Amino acid sequence: MSDDLQARAAHNAGIQRRAEDEMARMGIDAAFIDHLVETFYGRVLAHPELGPVFDGRLHGRWPEHMAKMKSFWSAIAFKNGGYAGKPVQAHVGVQGMTSGLFPQWLALFSETLSDIAPSREAHDWFMATAERIARSLTLSLFYNPALDDPAIKRI
Repeated sequence: MSDDLQARAAHNAGIQRRAEDEMARMGIDAAFIDHLVETFYGRVLAHPELGPVFDGRLHGRWPEHMAKMKSFWSAIAFKNGGYAGKPVQAHVGVQGMTSGLFPQWLALFSETLSDIAPSREAHDWFMATAERIARSLTLSLFYNPALDDPAIKRI
């Protein structure tokens, strides 16, 4: 292995080790990620507005989605590179999805964390991360830069 590859591998291992240490300090482990995903998506399905949108897209494919979400949140929390999906593309064209659903998704996520997170620090870390994800998805899916053009007259 070249020196450059070894240096990159060591750098990445250090990032992952620091993330694992940070999560451990907050009480986060793989079992918590599984519990979070299972609890949250159970609540999503029961939600009067989110449930139909999610189930409309995932009906019959919930086990695969749950595994993917566990991989996604583990990769984010532990920085282990275990997720290789494309979140924006996965959300393009979802029937019934609107930008107005994201605040509801975040509120439900926060409620779930308030009920099950092992510490306030864990709650806050996951919420800050979820807010960044929601903002990114909202901008990617719904933002039209032309609407911000001051040259366009609005009535």
